[in-house]
Amino acid sequence: MSQLLAGKEVAFLVATEGVEQVELTDPWDALVAEHAQPSIVSTEFGTIQAFNQLDKADVFDVDAVVDSAESSEYDALVLPGGVANPDFLRMNSGAVAFAQSFFDAGKPVAVICHGPWTLVEAGVVAGRTLTSWPSLRTDITNAGGTRVDDEVVVCTAGPNTLLSSRNPDDLPAFCAKLIDTVATA
Repeated sequence: MSQLLAGKEVAFLVATEGVEQVELTDPWDALVAEHAQPSIVSTEFGTIQAFNQLDKADVFDVDAVVDSAESSEYDALVLPGGVANPDFLRMNSGAVAFAQSFFDAGKPVAVICHGPWTLVEAGVVAGRTLTSWPSLRTDITNAGGTRVDDEVVVCTAGPNTLLSSRNPDDLPAFCAKLIDTVATA
């Protein structure tokens, strides 16, 4: 692999439990293969519990917490899904503020599956086009965004690039666009 992303720091915002493991590990591995430096940012120090749908999977170490992490330390943000993960995040004011700060700073944000729930709570989807798990359509629409049913969407109609995908089946396309997006960050 190339060293296309050497020196790039990417935050993965996840709750202490409930993240869909493949939506964390596939983008993570794609970034590492290009020599980016990903970090897990969560609501508490320690470890996070990933899931394979409803079954517990692996645990991962937390690198930073939302209350002390700053978007200025990173080149981009990834919000993996899983049903519980973004639901926990959207109820945590520090997590919501951390996600919003990437929009305020004009930095790329990539989100998959149920991940947009955190962005809806952050108030950053108005005027944006994105995709997600189908059940988020009403939430995105009510927040002023447009939800489409595409494998991957890159929206630049806002202060930053917003990359989104629907589900784990879209991960190959999502990861390829993520690398392209972070490379130009």
